[in-house]
Amino acid sequence: MGAIKNIFKLKNSNNTEAVSEDTSEAREQIRITYYQSGYGASTKAFGDPVTFSVGLKNLYNSFENLCRKQLNEQERLKQPYKEEQEREKTELKKRETAFSICEEQKSKFEKVIEEKKFHIIDIKQNPDKYGIDIDKRPKAQFYIGLLILIPITIYLFVFYISASYSAFFKDFETSSLTAAIFDAEAFTKAVKDGWLEALFVGTIPFVFMGLGYLIHMFQKSKKTISYVKLAALFVLTFMFDVILAYLIEKKIFDFNRVLGESFSPEIAVKSVNFWGIIFAGFVVYIIWGLVFDFVMKEHENVDKIKGFIKNKKDEIKNALQSIQELNGKVDNLKHEITAINGKISELQSKIDGFVFPVKEYLHYHYQYKEGWYQAINAELALPTRSKDDLRNKCEEKSKEHLEELKLKDIDYQNLVYTN
Repeated sequence: MGAIKNIFKLKNSNNTEAVSEDTSEAREQIRITYYQSGYGASTKAFGDPVTFSVGLKNLYNSFENLCRKQLNEQERLKQPYKEEQEREKTELKKRETAFSICEEQKSKFEKVIEEKKFHIIDIKQNPDKYGIDIDKRPKAQFYIGLLILIPITIYLFVFYISASYSAFFKDFETSSLTAAIFDAEAFTKAVKDGWLEALFVGTIPFVFMGLGYLIHMFQKSKKTISYVKLAALFVLTFMFDVILAYLIEKKIFDFNRVLGESFSPEIAVKSVNFWGIIFAGFVVYIIWGLVFDFVMKEHENVDKIKGFIKNKKDEIKNALQSIQELNGKVDNLKHEITAINGKISELQSKIDGFVFPVKEYLHYHYQYKEGWYQAINAELALPTRSKDDLRNKCEEKSKEHLEELKLKDIDYQNLVYTN
C-alpha cells in the first residue's frame, strides 16, 4: 500500500511537471502493486473464493480510507461542484434582485390605485384642486336648464312649422294673428299639399336649431372672428323672422284690404302684428339659444368630471393589470429561488461530503482480480476443470462485492457520498 500513499504525496508537490510525470509512474506502480497483491494472496489461499471476497473488501476499505485522508485530492474533485455552486449563487442573487424590484413596483402600483380612488371621490367636492374650472354642483343646474329647454324647443317647432306654412303656402280665411301663427294642422295641411311642402315646413325648425348650436360653438372661442360669426348668425336669424313676419302680415293685409290699398314695408313696420310675429319667434329663439348654451356648458361640466373619473378608472385598471402581471413574475421568481436554493443545498452537501473516484477504484479492483486469477492459472496444480470452477466462484464473489457497493455496471467518473 506504500505506492498508493506515494501517489497522493506526489500531488502535493509545487513542481507541476514533476507531479504529472511522477503521478503517472506512481499510478503504474500502484497498478502493479495491486496485481502483485492479488497474485500473492491467491497463491497463499489456493484461490479460495471466500478469501478472495475478503481481500476485495479490504482493498476497497484501504482505498476509501486513503482517499478520505487526501484533502488536496478531495478539493480537486470537489472543485466542479464549488464552481457550479458559485454560478447558482450568482443566479440566486439575480432572482432575489428581480424579486425585490417586482415587490417595489407592486407597492408603487398599489399606492397609485389608492391615490386614484381618492381622486375619484375628491373631484366631486374639489374640482378646482384638479384644474377643472366648473361649478361644484353642476347636475342640478343642468337638469333645471334641460327642463326649461324642452318646452321651449317644442314651442319653436310648433311656431316655425306653423309660421313657415302660413307665410309660404297657406290661403288665409281669417285675419286672426293667432290663426296665422299657430295653426294646429299646419304640418298635416303641408303633407296634403305635397311631400316637398311637408319636407320644407318640417325641416325649417331644424335650421334654427342648427343655428342655435353654431351660436353655442362660436361662443366657446374667444377670438374676434368668432364674435363676428356670432353677430352674423343673429342677424341672419332676425332677417329670416322679418321675412316670415312680412309675408304673414302681407297675407293678413290682403285678406282685409280695401279696394285701392296696397301693402308696403312701411305699413308692415307700423303694424303691431308684424312685430308680434318677430318677437314670438326671434325673442323666444334668443331665449332658447341662451338656455341651450347654458345647458351645454353644464353638460360639459358634468362630462369633465365624468371624463376625469373615467381616466382615473382606466389608470386603476391598468395598474391592476400591471400588478397581476407582476404577481405572475413574483410567483415564477419564488419557484426559481426555491429551486436554486435547493440546488445550492444539494451542491453544499456534496462539497461537505466525500468524493469517491469510481473509475480509479475499479481499475485497481480489476488489477487485483487479474493477479488472483493469474495465480490460480500458474501456481495451483489443479485440473483445468477445477481451475475453471474456482475462477467462476471467484467471479461470483467479485460481482457480489460490486453489487453490495452499487458499483456494478456504473459509468460515473466519481460518486459523491453526502453527509
